[in-house]
Amino acid sequence: MKFNLRHLTISLTCVWLSACANFTAGNLFSHYSAQNSDLYQSVKAGDYQQATEEFSDYVAGDILDNLEKGRVYFLNRQYAESQSALELSDTAIRRQQDQAVISLSSTATSVGSLAVNDNLNDYQPADYELGFLHLYLGLNYLQNNSLEGALVEMRRANQVQEQARKSREAELEQAQQEMQSKGVTPNLGSVLARYPDAGQTLQAVQNGYLLYLSALLYEASNDLNSAYVDYRRALAVAPENRAVIDGTIRVAQRLGMNEDLTQLTTRYGQSESLNDQQGRVIVIDEQGIVQALESWRLSLPLFDSRGNTALYSLALPYYPKQTTPRFAPLRLNDTELHSDRLTDVDLMAQRDLRERMPAMVIRQALRVVAKDQLRKEATKGDDVGNLIFNVLNTLTEQPDTRSWLTLPEAVNASSSVVDAGQQNLQVDGQNYTFTVPQRGTTLVWLSRQGNHATVWHKQLGRL
Repeated sequence: MKFNLRHLTISLTCVWLSACANFTAGNLFSHYSAQNSDLYQSVKAGDYQQATEEFSDYVAGDILDNLEKGRVYFLNRQYAESQSALELSDTAIRRQQDQAVISLSSTATSVGSLAVNDNLNDYQPADYELGFLHLYLGLNYLQNNSLEGALVEMRRANQVQEQARKSREAELEQAQQEMQSKGVTPNLGSVLARYPDAGQTLQAVQNGYLLYLSALLYEASNDLNSAYVDYRRALAVAPENRAVIDGTIRVAQRLGMNEDLTQLTTRYGQSESLNDQQGRVIVIDEQGIVQALESWRLSLPLFDSRGNTALYSLALPYYPKQTTPRFAPLRLNDTELHSDRLTDVDLMAQRDLRERMPAMVIRQALRVVAKDQLRKEATKGDDVGNLIFNVLNTLTEQPDTRSWLTLPEAVNASSSVVDAGQQNLQVDGQNYTFTVPQRGTTLVWLSRQGNHATVWHKQLGRL
């Protein structure tokens, strides 16, 4: 028999072992979304306890695996475990970012992924995922009554946001010019923050949720200048969000920003102030679960000069069209609560995929060449060898569907003035009671998936 099975086995073993950093049977023959399907469906249904039992031992490495754990533990009210998992992810990210030179292991991983699939590469989180890491670390500190710790994470998150904006500044400016050419004038938040008004392009780059939460916590700590910077940034991203508008006007008044205040009140009207018998309720409402990447595949036959045919599988991730679930309006003291969108996480995730897609396609093309060269050298034209390679090519070419699967799909916010005292928030049939002090502000945080919700609140003092 012409086919040298030992030669083929040694060749494949060398390739696979070179990618041992993320080498698992799951990564070799499947992809991330498929391996985490049970986890995803449990969170989507709001079964947070079940979701904690669906964690895989090792799928995507310390960064992404711990991001998922940190988010799910937070939803399940296991705050110590959430903090620990997120800190492990943060440490792994810092270690990745601190690598001054490409290590031998990461080089080997890259070579192995070129010959097998992209899942063998180390996972590099997207900018929006880094922002959410610091956001949830901050929420863990806030939940534990550490405003100082939460503010540290807000500062780190803001650094991520600014770097993301600067790296895409040219594209944002171009998007603004296109909008202006169509007669669209920049929104007031963009003018005040000196941000390009790029509509959905800006919303896909900047996280209004993070900016608003940061502004709110700065205001609670009486750092009004930092609060005003982030309120203006949030207003640029979510120009019609009433909670953001009220916060911007409130801090502009306290800082005596009379010129800005005139523009704000002319555009939006006056913000409702509190009397001695009133308080304020701010609700942050996370909804659903971000869309999961799915697999798109295409079989590509190649013919060589010996007349042999090899089948190569092209596999790329994509976001399928789907219907967005609708959640019932919240009710505060039996009155329907109007809320406005802060962040569309699906939009941010889709933007990240579009940015990564050209490099993915290039690696796919290079991988076809590499696999074909390996096939020719190992089989020497033998039919059995070609058949085995065809099967392996089909099974091992898997799309890179890695992303932070358990993030919310969207985030809304609302702000209401109420009579001080006990309040009742109705969340999908669930009653949550809390107290608002006189002239005080109470933040209520909730996350809803399926028919379930995690809810808690914190007093922010007199804002």
